[in-house]
Amino acid sequence: MAYQRSALMQERLAENRQRILLSARKLVAEGGFRLASITAVAEAAGLSTGAIYRYFPSKAALFVEVLNSAVAHECEILDAIVDGQGNATLRLRAAVESFARRALKGPSLAYAFIAEPADPEVEAARLLCRRQFGDVFKRVLREGVASGEFPRQSVDVSAACIVGAFTEALVRPVEPATPRKAGEAVVRGIVDFCERAVTGSR
Repeated sequence: MAYQRSALMQERLAENRQRILLSARKLVAEGGFRLASITAVAEAAGLSTGAIYRYFPSKAALFVEVLNSAVAHECEILDAIVDGQGNATLRLRAAVESFARRALKGPSLAYAFIAEPADPEVEAARLLCRRQFGDVFKRVLREGVASGEFPRQSVDVSAACIVGAFTEALVRPVEPATPRKAGEAVVRGIVDFCERAVTGSR
């Protein structure tokens, strides 16, 4: 009986934790980190503010978890594209385009994850997340170089530059004060630039 109660308690704790994460992500998607106060997250999750701190020691720790979860999902999408059909150039373009389009579709979430002022813990997590994106792009770059489709280059440097380019290029379009327009031109510009940078084409 004691084991059963323990199992039920663990399930309840896991459910509460997931509810907190989903509520925080929803609030960040609606208005960035600034909207996702602990009080707001607690209210959205149907829990007390004290309960939030039982699962996460700080607001920064909660945001890091939300960020890591979202980036893991994003990497799964990019993995599928990079490992899909077509030559290296097509897959590179498709991966960059996919990321840019989702960012523009969810600007508040994208701005929070890319550039919104945040605690040092969140900033450190952002750097690690960019490295994860870079690791995805390294695979398609290695394939392109090996096949002769791309010129010889430092795959590590090129991957970091690609991620830096498309995240930086998205900051202004997704920041709160920017009118939501010209999305297609932004996507095309980002994709074309990344292709030129890797292939050396004009």
